[in-house]
Amino acid sequence: MLLRKALLILNANLLLLSAPTALYSQLAPRPQPRPAPRPQFNNVAAESGITFRHENGASPEKHMFETFGSGVGVIDFDNDGLPDLFFANGADLAHGKPSPGNALYRNLGNRKFEDVTAKAGLAGNGMFATGVTVGDYDNDGFLDIYITGYGSNQLYRNKGDGTFTDVTASAAVAAGAWSSSAAWLDYDRDGYLDLFVGRYVDSDIRKAPYCGYHKPGYRMYCEPQLFDGTAALLYHNNRDGTFTDVSRKAGVANPAGKTLGVAIGDIDGDGWPDIFVANDGVRNFLYRNKGNGTFDDITYGAGVGFDINGKALAGMGAEIADLDGDGLPDIFFTAFSDQYNPLYRNLGKLLFEDGTVKAGLPSSVKTLGFGTRVFDFDNDGYPDIYVTNGHVIDNVALYDQRLSYRQPDLLYRNLGGGHFRDVSAESGPAFRMQHVGRGLAVADFDNDGDLDIVATDSGGAPLLLRNDGGNRNHWIAFRARGRESNRFGIGAKVRVTSGGKPQLREINPYGSYLSTSDTRLYFGLGNATGARIEIEWPGGKKQALDNVQADQILVLDEADAR
Repeated sequence: MLLRKALLILNANLLLLSAPTALYSQLAPRPQPRPAPRPQFNNVAAESGITFRHENGASPEKHMFETFGSGVGVIDFDNDGLPDLFFANGADLAHGKPSPGNALYRNLGNRKFEDVTAKAGLAGNGMFATGVTVGDYDNDGFLDIYITGYGSNQLYRNKGDGTFTDVTASAAVAAGAWSSSAAWLDYDRDGYLDLFVGRYVDSDIRKAPYCGYHKPGYRMYCEPQLFDGTAALLYHNNRDGTFTDVSRKAGVANPAGKTLGVAIGDIDGDGWPDIFVANDGVRNFLYRNKGNGTFDDITYGAGVGFDINGKALAGMGAEIADLDGDGLPDIFFTAFSDQYNPLYRNLGKLLFEDGTVKAGLPSSVKTLGFGTRVFDFDNDGYPDIYVTNGHVIDNVALYDQRLSYRQPDLLYRNLGGGHFRDVSAESGPAFRMQHVGRGLAVADFDNDGDLDIVATDSGGAPLLLRNDGGNRNHWIAFRARGRESNRFGIGAKVRVTSGGKPQLREINPYGSYLSTSDTRLYFGLGNATGARIEIEWPGGKKQALDNVQADQILVLDEADAR
């Protein structure tokens, strides 16, 4: 009996060894392939040759502008296909010291940058510079720079020979007060870029109010509620190198505004660029372009003025982008610590809902967000969210030990359909760093197909975060050449369809906080090796390209459109 049992077991084992693979796989599942490693971000600013340091002018008097920080602009100023960097700088105004100067770094193409500020003539006039917005206002094919600041603004025209000239006075765009984020847009679609300038509060350096406890070390920076707001500016491009202030006529001069973030996008798909303004401590503004040179403030009806509890947030940086893939641009902006960074989902028909929690984003954060950018860091075809953080109160830990002045950044990965997961801890040593984050921009600095990050630090050195591994998936990028539209195609809509999935975005480097990103537009394609491309230019012409190969930067020329 025992011998018969042993023979049965032996025969069974022999059957298993000779069984088809399908039968064996049911009994012993194959090991699953390990998921691809997450792209890693590494700070390479120092090794790249970037030595810039920001001057925030921190003083015992605690003037509010000392908390502001300054932005960064990505600008290929010499048209060599390599994104260069422009850093705005602050100043020690409390002690009457001018700014140590802005900085322009030329991309040398070998992951190195060279300081060419002096040669380019961009050190500035000594003001406390805040925002940077880059655009070709005269359609000569070279990107120009508009710098906002505390007290005045500056416009530098790119001469095309590596140098710039200050044309602020002749262009009539100096009006400042305390200006913050700005953006170029062709609001009347005449083929020339106009200029929207956000402005912050009415603050006088001669009289800084005292805030905080009256004991040594406890004086703190005041809240914006102590100051009146300031109306934004809209400059119409006269197409002769000059601009006209049309703010009141256009309906965007709300004196209650305390603007920090400005984002541009066609929220209703009618072909006209709209404006979202993130305000600090008062309701936001959503200006719908009526197509006749004027805007309607539709904030209340659209539902984007307040948080989910009906309270005004401390809005900082802002973005307009389609985050859930339904073809409708959504709105995301950053806010204060112990608030949350809201995502307003576009429902169509000029209606939005607060979809923050539904999207998997936190309903409360300890960090204080400033610059933000929506981009596909891993090229899987789903746009992700990056937020740079840093508090405004340098002694905040004295008042709340849960909070810190220097803070880490955040990265939210889009899982598809606008659902997100915090992957900061998995995404490299950059997220173990703590800094006083302010401005933020993205660009493919090494032209390897994945987008890198540059973030400014208030009172410190910027971060240049190289994306290592984001190009494991396929990608495609576009550089626009407008003819009847503005020269760099700002506002053009590009639809990319790959693997049966469409993605719709606008050529729009503006948004974030005080900063401008690359004018080139990048799409992740995942595993797809080709795509169909459809373009709608700001002037209305359209064109389409089939079977476009992945992993290249294409030039889209409006001359080929109909």
